[in-house]
Amino acid sequence: MSGALGTETDREPDYRFTLANERTFLAWIRTALGLLAGGVAVGQFYSAGMDPVIHKAIGALCAVLACLIAVGAFRQWRRVQAAMRRDAPLPRPPLVTLTLTGVCLAALLSVALVAV
Repeated sequence: MSGALGTETDREPDYRFTLANERTFLAWIRTALGLLAGGVAVGQFYSAGMDPVIHKAIGALCAVLACLIAVGAFRQWRRVQAAMRRDAPLPRPPLVTLTLTGVCLAALLSVALVAV
């Protein structure tokens, strides 16, 4: 909708959509917290006689991925909220690709850890 000066007018979206957007944000935050907990666990608890470098690499990867997902979740929440207010199409989430790539990389490192 255009105003007198050609600027878009924001409107308050239906509260159900706002709450759904918030639930999605919180789901991404839970994913980030799970990755962070897993990263700390695998980075700290390793069997004697095993190379701790791979454990530390998996732990660091999980922690970095958790941080990226948390920041990305907040950015996506804001972008979706702004799109709903403008009645615009919802933006695509880059978090899906980021999460898939990071988890697959951590899984490959875990396979290397088990194989050693």
